[in-house]
Amino acid sequence: MNVELRHLRYFIAVAEELHFGRAAARLNISQPPLSQQIQLLEAQIGARLLARTNRSVSLTAAGRQFLADSRQILSQMDAAAVRAARLHAGETGELRIGFTSSAPFIRAISDSLSLFRKRYPDVHLQTLEINTRAQIMPLNEGTLDIGLMRNTPLPETLEWRLILREPLMAMLHCDHPLAAREQLSLRELADEPFVFFDPHVGTGLYDDIIGLLHRHGVKAQITQEVGEAMTIIGLVAAGLGVSILPASFQRVRLEEMRWVAIEEPDAVSEMWLVWSKHHERSAASERFIALVSEAALAPRYSVQKCAVNHKPGEIFDDSCRSASP
Repeated sequence: MNVELRHLRYFIAVAEELHFGRAAARLNISQPPLSQQIQLLEAQIGARLLARTNRSVSLTAAGRQFLADSRQILSQMDAAAVRAARLHAGETGELRIGFTSSAPFIRAISDSLSLFRKRYPDVHLQTLEINTRAQIMPLNEGTLDIGLMRNTPLPETLEWRLILREPLMAMLHCDHPLAAREQLSLRELADEPFVFFDPHVGTGLYDDIIGLLHRHGVKAQITQEVGEAMTIIGLVAAGLGVSILPASFQRVRLEEMRWVAIEEPDAVSEMWLVWSKHHERSAASERFIALVSEAALAPRYSVQKCAVNHKPGEIFDDSCRSASP
């Protein structure tokens, strides 16, 4: 049986008009070919669909059933075409994003996630908090579509785009002698007890900040090793040591802690968008990459030298956001 969709459309027109002439005009074809196609359709399915007389056309029982089924088939085809077009346009589907714990603190990223959700509510957005180095394998395997990670050595199988470059800031308890300073050098932290990441956690910030200290001849006296940046912030606020984190974490405000700028010009950290070269990027992925890239270039997300000794309970405004590239 070789029933084509055009045969269904021809039959529906005749069945609804119950007149070959009107149906032919509706289809913009001549009447004889239309009659031939309906006869061919009946022959192919082995059933008489229309009862014809010189004066009238009516549906047989088989015709009524075939009309209902034909309408359903065409409706499903139209719906399938719409779904395919929306998926191709990035308006539906799934987007799997891995992100480091610091990513949501970057306003350009958090705003982009919110805007993406509003613009494309039918895209299933699956987010997974995962450290920088741990994102590499799922990106290669295709179980993650996009990674938001700190700068780190990447295999040739992955492609990356710089989203922002932001300053690293020193963190001290409010009673620390250096806490009232607007700026300090890394060497001034050399003999301080340091609260930092466990090297086995896999965060890109570990290599980033330890590398910075080594470049300036500072060996950190790490006395507390933890797994999360929020734990570092809490322990510094408790007076257990000093630390260094990207400026975007200044959105966390604890009255016991102070953020102080670091004077070394290379005290910066980068946030990257990363994806696989060998897996086809979906339209939803392309839309998200474009959205974050555009947000990162917006002037409202550029960083300024903020006053680091804030008042208790003070909330950061837009002047203290992460830097664009």
